Amino acid sequence: MTLRYEILSITPFRQNCTLIWDDESGEAVLTDVGGDVPFLLQELANRKLTLTAIWLTHGHLDHAGGVVEMLKTHKVPVLGPHREDEFLLQSLPQTTAQYGFPVSPAFSPNRWLEEGETLTVGRYAFQVLHIPGHTPGHVVFYCAEAELLIAGDVLFYETIGRTDFPRGNHTDLINNIRNKLFALPETVQVVAGHGRMTSIGHEKRHNPFF
Repeated sequence: MTLRYEILSITPFRQNCTLIWDDESGEAVLTDVGGDVPFLLQELANRKLTLTAIWLTHGHLDHAGGVVEMLKTHKVPVLGPHREDEFLLQSLPQTTAQYGFPVSPAFSPNRWLEEGETLTVGRYAFQVLHIPGHTPGHVVFYCAEAELLIAGDVLFYETIGRTDFPRGNHTDLINNIRNKLFALPETVQVVAGHGRMTSIGHEKRHNPFF
């Protein structure tokens, strides 16, 4: 197994940006570039990795607020989230200013993602699952070979994502976790958008929302 990953806690919200790379090829992606871009660039340089893409789970400021700054030094494609989160990416100038983040211009990704698409890091494939509820366009990234799920703000250690934001939907979130994420093998390791890792099996047994 040459797929490696490092969880990098960034922004005042301590959001988990994940650096994922294939040791064999040196190809890497960053998920949810919310800010602290100089720190992320240093992490790439320390490992001598080649950034090939930025993947976004959803459009909230702590997950997308650093993308435009990152693109100033790395002209890579931005993939995701689902088109239903376009309103969040367009409102980034207001939300980043409101929360005291460095102000981010609005932007659109190079490609909106749909359920069932496949993204790659080196030779490893990640399946895209559309999991609305926290936001309407939230997606997650699942690598079956590595038993790894990049879950954004959908599923956390013994809790779930908030649904009180604009266009959040608690019922949708519960149903999507139950029908899509809990259908994955229990051994799958889950990188949440904030806080510690968990596993599908642990959440099926211990998450009070289920």
